[in-house]
Amino acid sequence: MRKSLHPSFWLPLVLMMTALGLLWQWGAGRMPYLLPPLGAIRDTLIEDAGYYLSNALVTLQEALGGLVLGGLSAFVIGVLVSEFTVARRAIMPVAVVLNVTPLVAIAPALVVAFGFGAAPKLIVTGLICFFPVLINTSVGLRAVPLPVLQVYRTVHASRLETLWHLRIPSALPYLFAALRIVFPLSVVGAVVAELSAAGSAEGLGTAISLASSMNRLAAVYASIAILALLGSLLLLAVTLLERRLLHWHETQSA
Repeated sequence: MRKSLHPSFWLPLVLMMTALGLLWQWGAGRMPYLLPPLGAIRDTLIEDAGYYLSNALVTLQEALGGLVLGGLSAFVIGVLVSEFTVARRAIMPVAVVLNVTPLVAIAPALVVAFGFGAAPKLIVTGLICFFPVLINTSVGLRAVPLPVLQVYRTVHASRLETLWHLRIPSALPYLFAALRIVFPLSVVGAVVAELSAAGSAEGLGTAISLASSMNRLAAVYASIAILALLGSLLLLAVTLLERRLLHWHETQSA
């Protein structure tokens, strides 16, 4: 707490935000068709606070739902591909192809298949979060020090015991590295799904689309500011969770 109160902790950020704010205001004065004044963004956030809050909650629910769907499935598949060579050879090429497929292109097909509800948005968000968790999980589960693994083999530990007591704890730093990416990325995935999936009636992505069609720049940037705040809060949450669960790891002591 004392460290956070010291000027060396908060002053660089304050100076950076002040400089960015001044630069924004300068740009808004010269390019009003591109950047609205910060005061206009503040006013629309205050006047329509309920509208933005309700849409933010919808986007947050979609982001967290897709994150759980994609993260859990990626973890389970990561365990399979790390434990079984046949599974790795069969699944990883398909996962790579899925990762390089533009999801915006398949979102309309998902709407046709699953309707206009939340399912297409959850699937798109889950697919965006899937690959980083899969790769980091599979790498982390196999990144076990060989001497430690030999000790487990010496005492005749079963595959399940080795997985639970050795491989998963060793993979946690890799897993949290992926979560630091996909937690904020889930917000991006939810917005992409709202923008690309037909029939969206709520969410910040829909709010951005409607505001853009009516040339309401302040509303567009107000929605973007809330999305940035949501992503930052999710990143902060996973960082605090990592510090709590991995306090024993050398990365946290460093």
